[in-house]
Amino acid sequence: MISNSSTKSELINILNQRGFIHQSTDLDVLNSELIKGNIIAYSGFDATADSLHVGHLLPIMMLRWIQNTGNKPIVLIGGGTTKVGDPSGKDKTREILDDERINNNIQSIKGTFKNFLNFNSGDNKATILNNSEWLENLSYIDFLREFGKHFSVNRMLTMESVKQRIEREQPLTFLEFNYMILQAYDFIELYKKHNCNLQIGGSDQWGNIVTGINLGKRILGTELHGITCPLLTTSSGQKMGKTANGAIWLNSNKLAPYDYYQYWRNTEDLDVGKFLHLFTELPLSEIEKLESLKNEEINEAKKILAFETTKILHGENAAKNAEETAISTYDKRGSGEDLPRIFFFF
Repeated sequence: MISNSSTKSELINILNQRGFIHQSTDLDVLNSELIKGNIIAYSGFDATADSLHVGHLLPIMMLRWIQNTGNKPIVLIGGGTTKVGDPSGKDKTREILDDERINNNIQSIKGTFKNFLNFNSGDNKATILNNSEWLENLSYIDFLREFGKHFSVNRMLTMESVKQRIEREQPLTFLEFNYMILQAYDFIELYKKHNCNLQIGGSDQWGNIVTGINLGKRILGTELHGITCPLLTTSSGQKMGKTANGAIWLNSNKLAPYDYYQYWRNTEDLDVGKFLHLFTELPLSEIEKLESLKNEEINEAKKILAFETTKILHGENAAKNAEETAISTYDKRGSGEDLPRIFFFF
C-alpha cells in the first residue's frame, strides 16, 4: 500500500477510495511517477468468446479511470495468446479455437471498449493493439535462447494457476504452461514500442504480471508496475456475473440492455454500495448517501445503480428505455415495450 506520508496522485486516490486495488507492486514509486506526469497502462483480453462479460468490467473500469485522470490506456487483444489459452482460474484446458473464430471474436468484442473509452481525440486517446502482431512472428529457437533463460521452472510451478492444477491432479498442457511467458513478453513489447509501464488485471493474473515485471528488470533494466483488482463475489458468495441463465454478456446482441439493467436492479442489498463505487462514476458523496439507505429505500439506490451501469455500456437512451420499461412493468404492472413477446396464431 502507499505510505501515509506520500501525496496521492489523482488516479491512485480514486482507485484506493473506490476499492479497485487488490494487489500492487510498489505504489509509492508508481504514485511518484504519476505526480511527475502521465503514464501509459494496459490490460489484456483474450478473444475466447464473441462477447466480454460482467467479469471483465473491473479492469475495463480501471482503464476508464486511467483515461479520465489524463493517462493513456491501451487495450491489448490477445489474438496470439488466445491460441495458447490462459490456465488461470480454469480447471481444465480451454477450447482450442481456429484462426477464423478468433478473428470473428476479436471483431465482435472491439466495439465494447468504445463504449467505455475515448479512441478518437486527445493526447491520451485509447489504443487497441493485438499481440499476434509480435507473437506470431517469433522464431521459437531464438525466443527460447533470448528469453527462456530468464524463467525458472521451479518458480513457474509455484504460480497459482499451475499449482492448483497440479494439486487437483488436473492436466496442464505444455501449451498452457507457456502462457505466462508470452504474457510477460507482451509487457516487454508494450514498454519498448509504446512506453507502457503499468499492467492491470484481475487478481488471478498477479503471477503473470509479476513475471513480466521481473523480465523487464532483467532484460531492460527498467521498473515496471502492476495492479490487480479483486475477484468479486456477491454477498451470498456467488461469482460476479454468473447467473442461473449463464454469463451476463456486454454485447447487446447477446444480452439486451433491459436484461442488463435488470441484472443490476436485482443486486443484493449488501452489494449496492460496493457496486456503486466500482461500476459507476457517481461522486463518492452521493454514493455514501445511497448506500446508507435501508429496507425498502435501498431499491431506489438499486435503480440508480442499474441506470448508471446501463448508461455507461449502452448509452443514456438505452438506459432510459430500460428504466421506463421496468417502471411500466413492475411499478405500474404494465407491459413494457422492451420486454420479449410471444405471439400465438390460431
